[in-house]
Amino acid sequence: MTRRTTLTALSTAVALAGAMALGGCSSADGPELDVAGAFMPQPVSDMAGGFLTVTNNGDAADKLTSVTSPLSDDVQIHETKDQKMRQVKSLDIPANGELKLERGGNHIMFMAIKNRPEQGEKVRIELHFEKSGPITVDLPVEAATHNPSKH
Repeated sequence: MTRRTTLTALSTAVALAGAMALGGCSSADGPELDVAGAFMPQPVSDMAGGFLTVTNNGDAADKLTSVTSPLSDDVQIHETKDQKMRQVKSLDIPANGELKLERGGNHIMFMAIKNRPEQGEKVRIELHFEKSGPITVDLPVEAATHNPSKH
């Protein structure tokens, strides 16, 4: 083998190894989460609700496992089934799908809030997931009767 042939073979092997390594690290392997439509109706008591949509553009499912916020030391994830609300440990976010947290359905519940934010303010939350890293979201505080699904 000539020196040139050896270098060409070596270059080809390095290029193939690099391509294979990059192919295995594709960003499409796993959940790819985005959050939109976030809001909180202005609280009228010591509890408040939070609503948003988590979209998963990835090829693997994930779960919303908890929510934290400076507004409350007790932020719960609630599921609504048969017009009954109950606290759950997590909510599924399907691959190439979405999790809608909306009025009358699944939602975030802030128990024993520390203060009542006013319309126009924002409440910071952090969403925690089974597979993905945390996502920080600012919930704009809207009118107590705000319901985007009715518009």
